[in-house]
Amino acid sequence: MDLLRFTTAGSVDDGKSTLIGRLLYDSKAIFDDQMEAMEKASSKRGDGAVDLSLLTDGLRAEREQGITIDVAYRYFATPKRKFIIADTPGHIQYTRNMVTGASTANLAIILVDARKGILEQTCRHSFIASLLGIPHVVFCINKMDLVDYDEAVFTRIQKELEDFSSKLEVRDIRYIPISALKGDNVVDRSTRMDWYQGPTLMYLLENVHIAGDLNHIDRRFPVQYVVRPMTDEHHDFRGFAGRVQGGSSARVMRCRYYPVASKARSRASTSENAKWKKPSHHRAW
Repeated sequence: MDLLRFTTAGSVDDGKSTLIGRLLYDSKAIFDDQMEAMEKASSKRGDGAVDLSLLTDGLRAEREQGITIDVAYRYFATPKRKFIIADTPGHIQYTRNMVTGASTANLAIILVDARKGILEQTCRHSFIASLLGIPHVVFCINKMDLVDYDEAVFTRIQKELEDFSSKLEVRDIRYIPISALKGDNVVDRSTRMDWYQGPTLMYLLENVHIAGDLNHIDRRFPVQYVVRPMTDEHHDFRGFAGRVQGGSSARVMRCRYYPVASKARSRASTSENAKWKKPSHHRAW
């Protein structure tokens, strides 16, 4: 079973956290204790119904202000695929957190408020997704319930997004009208938008082709940790730990380290399941 990493993006109050809560709720991926906690928090705030956005807004400031500040990750699975969701903030001052959440994504869901159309953050987050090389982007025109599920509203915004998307370097772009609050076209097909004949969001997430997205040519190895055991046996050893994101690794490799672009040659490598091999020092070339 393959793994799809996706992120939500878009402007403030476009419904990103609510959409994730709806995805998890309708796909039966919320535990009983999480549901009870959301019900209590919603009741305490005086909400008339359970606020599904509370599932990802975990910081106290987020719950009190009703906004997303940090990146929240959630894992769930269906019979077809495993998922890791990154719920990112929409405020401009937290854009760097959006970049963090989107940096490892295969797919980006960019929400657009049906009442407001394309906003500054919509464009900013779209360009960031393009710059990061995210191969699949889904524009979800949200809050269709607040415009009476009007097909004309969706068609107008879709046309504007198509014109704007011509500036992006993204090969796969989709458009889906949804209501995250009511659940229309999120997991289950909407009976109130029978004019839309495309897939639901969940169907798209389960079936989007990602096997061809991997780069098997250009070697990329983001360094997550520098290993220095500081023992007598390995006193001068320095290793770099991380995950191979592109290409393939070998025991001896010529490397270029960024952002300084210096060159070096790795003399040994090991993996989590491999037996430890004492490596030689890294040597510049």
